[in-house]
Amino acid sequence: MSRLALRLAAAGTLFLLAARSAQAHHAMDGELPASLGQGLLSGLAHPVIGLDHLAFIVAAGLIAGAAGVGLAMPLVFVVASMLGVFLHLLALDLPAAELVIAASVLAAGVLLAWGRATGGRGLWLALFVIAGLFHGYAYGESIVGAEATPLLSYLAGLFVVQAAIGLGAAALASNRSWTTVSLAPRLAGAVVMGIGVSALAGQLIPG
Repeated sequence: MSRLALRLAAAGTLFLLAARSAQAHHAMDGELPASLGQGLLSGLAHPVIGLDHLAFIVAAGLIAGAAGVGLAMPLVFVVASMLGVFLHLLALDLPAAELVIAASVLAAGVLLAWGRATGGRGLWLALFVIAGLFHGYAYGESIVGAEATPLLSYLAGLFVVQAAIGLGAAALASNRSWTTVSLAPRLAGAVVMGIGVSALAGQLIPG
């Protein structure tokens, strides 16, 4: 990895450790959405203000575009995340969810930063499905117990914002003809890696 990539990762990690921004996952300040508008706002905001979620979605899109595994591949992650929400709503337990989420962000960042985001579609399909289930399980925490209307609007917002970010990143990488060894996705990977390190440290080191 280049020195610049390492410096970006280190700077991102220090900033995130200080700000602990990855902990801010709730647009409603932890309150349960009670209306269509609140549900939609919470669904749109959750993957954006949760930097660990946002970082993985962007990385998934860049991997899809740069590795040539298909622009629709980020949708695999999005659909799996919706299933993860339902797992939470059904009170089915996914152990160590936050730890797995942090590890998935770190893994995606490492693959991008090292220019190793290669492999068959089956590998990425498995990664995106597993990561999606755990990220979605975490999304479900903020909507458990909500009425049907805010629940459905939350799910709609969640799907739309994730799909837009993932497909947008994939289209960007594809339109610019980036490959896994291009500088831009590798630098982005270094930033994602920093976010992953921060999230992992937050899980392993008592606050």
